[in-house]
Amino acid sequence: ESENKEMGMMDGKVCIVTGANSGIGERTAERLAEEGAKVVLAARRLEKLREVEEGIRTSGGTAISVQGDVSIREDCDRIVEEAVSAFGRIDVLVNNAGAGDKQMAITRCSDDWYHQMVGVNQDSVFYMSRAALAYMEKQGEGSVVNVASTGGVYANAGIAYSAAKAAVIAMTKNIAIQFAGKGIRCNAVCPGPTETPLLSKDNMEGFDVEFMKICGQHTCRSIPRTQPGDQANAILFFASDMSAAVTGQALVVDGGFNL
Repeated sequence: ESENKEMGMMDGKVCIVTGANSGIGERTAERLAEEGAKVVLAARRLEKLREVEEGIRTSGGTAISVQGDVSIREDCDRIVEEAVSAFGRIDVLVNNAGAGDKQMAITRCSDDWYHQMVGVNQDSVFYMSRAALAYMEKQGEGSVVNVASTGGVYANAGIAYSAAKAAVIAMTKNIAIQFAGKGIRCNAVCPGPTETPLLSKDNMEGFDVEFMKICGQHTCRSIPRTQPGDQANAILFFASDMSAAVTGQALVVDGGFNL
């Protein structure tokens, strides 16, 4: 490596990013790598992960791909172990993986959909954080960044999704309480509607249109969607030492959609 290489905000730090194969996770992984982090990319679709990994490597960054389903505890434990095995430590965990909401109202939400939402959006944060914190505690430093949602703050999304994301914010604060003053921080970024594959026209065909209209009466629909890069920059702030004195916070990044 050239001696003239600029120092990055994340130089030498090892970061796990779940759901790193598209959208906010993909951009976050790239952003962390741009700032000098060694990135562990985790998701279910290995082929797409490899593409993201290749992109980071081509740009001069360091990344490895680990396939796994974060709603399954064993997979979460393995993702964390593979990160430590590859790089010797874990400085940052970005719990980004999540299943998209379908704006499902309680009267139309099936048991299956409810459990799927909770499994991917809530259980994953519990499993991944518990596994990573064991290593961070030994190191005496680390940062957990949870990607929640404005749905978790304002409950203006589907019933299961809103509940799961609100739980993520509560876990964020709970972890922060345990480790405050011990070198480990935990914060949440709460994205508003963001331009990702989850909000593509095809994907939105299965949404509960009636409840969407009701929620729409309480938000500013003329505000444009945020971009994955907007969310990635907020995540970078919490992951980096720039937020060294910030913990237990939930930051809404929605361009004013919910004002």
